Amino acid sequence: MDNPRLPYFKDKAKNLPMQPGIYIFKNKSGKIIYVGKAKFLKNRVSSYFRSIDKHVPKVYKMVSEAYDFEFIVADSEFDAIMLEWNMIKEHRPKYNILIKNDKGYSYIRVSPGKMGDPYEPWSKITAARNKDTSGDLFFGPYTSSFVVKRTVEEANDIFLLPTCSKVISKGKKSDRPCLNYYIKKCSGACCGKISFEEYKETIERATDFIKNGGEETIARLTELMEAAAENLEFEKAALLRDSINTMRRNSLKQSVKFTGIISADAVALAEDKNNICISVLKIRKERVVDKDEFVFENMGSPRDSMAAFLTQRYSSREDIPSLILLYEDFDDRNVVQDFINEYCKPSKVKISVPVKGENRRITEMAYNNAVHRLSHDFGHKPKNIAALDELGKLLGIPAPERIEAYDISNIGSSVITGSMAVFENGTPAKNHYRKFLIKDIIGTDDYASMREMLTRRFNEYLKKDNKDPSFSALPDLILIDGGKGHVAAAKEVLDSLGISVAVFGMVKDERHRTRAISASGGEIALRETYRAFTLVTEIQNEAHRFAVGYASKAHGKKSLELTITKAEGIGKKRAEILIKHFKSLKAVANASEEEIAALPGMSLAAAKSVKEFLKCDSD
Repeated sequence: MDNPRLPYFKDKAKNLPMQPGIYIFKNKSGKIIYVGKAKFLKNRVSSYFRSIDKHVPKVYKMVSEAYDFEFIVADSEFDAIMLEWNMIKEHRPKYNILIKNDKGYSYIRVSPGKMGDPYEPWSKITAARNKDTSGDLFFGPYTSSFVVKRTVEEANDIFLLPTCSKVISKGKKSDRPCLNYYIKKCSGACCGKISFEEYKETIERATDFIKNGGEETIARLTELMEAAAENLEFEKAALLRDSINTMRRNSLKQSVKFTGIISADAVALAEDKNNICISVLKIRKERVVDKDEFVFENMGSPRDSMAAFLTQRYSSREDIPSLILLYEDFDDRNVVQDFINEYCKPSKVKISVPVKGENRRITEMAYNNAVHRLSHDFGHKPKNIAALDELGKLLGIPAPERIEAYDISNIGSSVITGSMAVFENGTPAKNHYRKFLIKDIIGTDDYASMREMLTRRFNEYLKKDNKDPSFSALPDLILIDGGKGHVAAAKEVLDSLGISVAVFGMVKDERHRTRAISASGGEIALRETYRAFTLVTEIQNEAHRFAVGYASKAHGKKSLELTITKAEGIGKKRAEILIKHFKSLKAVANASEEEIAALPGMSLAAAKSVKEFLKCDSD
């Protein structure tokens, strides 16, 4: 980092008190760029100026831009959170989480439609974000876009209304219907499968369903179906029957209840290296009625992000639930609860972290929605985002984007190899895999071999002219196949080179299955964290497979070299040249003396010696 003020920041931070309060970062022009709260000001502010290269991108940019910081000591954590909220509300700093209140209202549009004759024969029903002056018919406004979208989908599904972009006119018809007609998702109005008058009646039924709900519409459709059957209009009766059945099926889908949850919001946070998503599911009268999702740049502390989000969201809304259910806990939960209750008097809000039952199920649903939003926005697999998020939280680091895993493999004491397997966003990046032949270690010494491998790898990283994409990148997490001793050996190398990366070991049980993560202070169990456990197991298996494969190949090559050195005039170097060029003893035996003699370091006499040796050996 090229911020020349870093020494000044470090000295100033040393004099901060070990008390609660807020800290305020400003840029060179004096503008506030970030406001944070802290239980212990000295510890929190000092953390910004340690291991700077490990900061997530947004924090790195904020520290780079900072010119000075101020602080305000508070009497309690509650006072600190109140101060932080007031400062953010007043100054809206660019690096703070800021919830934009731009959701607005949603409408259901019948287009084309007019108030005089609202059901134009060839109308379509869609969701709309705004009510315009087109003359179309609008139902609304609704506060929930989620409900609007679901209602429109149901209306189109039940009444077989077209959802394509085709413009239907009375005089012009298509030659044939599209796939939706054949899978019974559309009535085929565009090609004359339903009459002008019948389509108008269908639109009327669909709008009746939107206005009055399912039960009344089912009763009305049942009357029409029975009347059609009495009049021997069996095809019409069958269509009405199908609409009733579809409506009942949809009603069953919606009948899933979260028993006992009358007024609650389920809130969950998922993160990758650069971004976080907070998903909010709104439950009223035992059903999910709305969903909100907020995506922000990651500031490296998900728990701080959750506290900031909750204070902003529930201090600026009228519809505040009596219960806020969190997917996972954070340190300031009780303080945030007190703040919301102070602001929302006389309402009382409880914030809890359920571990089982219906309440836990709805928070897991919120978490899965957050994961899928990150997946949709940034192109990663949902299962990988969830696994990396879980692994990062387990290890106390941001969700790692790039993971490097190292393993040592010995075949006897003559051949020692190492492997570097790389995972990016939870997926093997095989073009970044690298293998190492351990050269300087005599005998079996895994710790020394690990030190040699990592020294060579990170010396390549430190070279300014390095163009190898596998070595020029710094990982977010290093996983070593082994326990505390292997981790200590790896940290020794990194510390000596001045490189700061999180290092953990991967521990196996007696059946050679991944059991735990090894840290300096002990072990972290993985069995309870299914997603992280699955990912770490895959990484450990991949690193081991790559190491053993290379070791077997290197051992075979070593055996060939030892065999051919028995020929007169052939030493270790000439043996390496021959095996490297011809790959096998059979290929050497089939080569001519001239071909062998033409290799660097070889001679005609040496070539004759090799040929005679291989001929005798085969005899």
